[in-house]
Amino acid sequence: MTAGTTLTTTATTAEHELAALQREHGRPLFALLLRLCDGDRQRAEDLVQETLVRAWQHPEALRADSFDSVRPWLMTVARRLAIDARRARQARPAEIGDAVLDHAAPVCADHAERAAAALDVREAVKTLTPQHREVLVLVYFQGASVAEAAQTLGIPPGTVKSRAYYALRALRRVLPGYAADLR
Repeated sequence: MTAGTTLTTTATTAEHELAALQREHGRPLFALLLRLCDGDRQRAEDLVQETLVRAWQHPEALRADSFDSVRPWLMTVARRLAIDARRARQARPAEIGDAVLDHAAPVCADHAERAAAALDVREAVKTLTPQHREVLVLVYFQGASVAEAAQTLGIPPGTVKSRAYYALRALRRVLPGYAADLR
């Protein structure tokens, strides 16, 4: 017999042994892993396959004469794989579905876009009258209340509201792409 024939026979024998392991121990392994995976069938099936891969990688454990059955060894390997998988999932941030992203507020993609938007707004604010600009800066950029802006500028609160309204309206005309952000 040649070396190539021996490898084929060994591989075939290993495949048959692995299939026999699957038939004999697959259901109990799956039942154990299903409990350890909190009912997640897909994860349990993946771990059964990983357990059988480990058995295939360690044929010496399957042929050991020190025990009557390989089932305890397989169950131990499966339990350890389930524990490792759980720990790995807990170490990562929780996964979220795409549905959460559908409701997320749009954000500027990067610093360059934010900087360009800031420049656009600055240029647009320069087109306002000095009175409108003063109110806008106080109320929207410095966070002053209408009453505080009125006191600072020495004008009635109604005038502050009116100037803020007309300033925003003028900005919407100058910055049509930003109209939703100016509400």
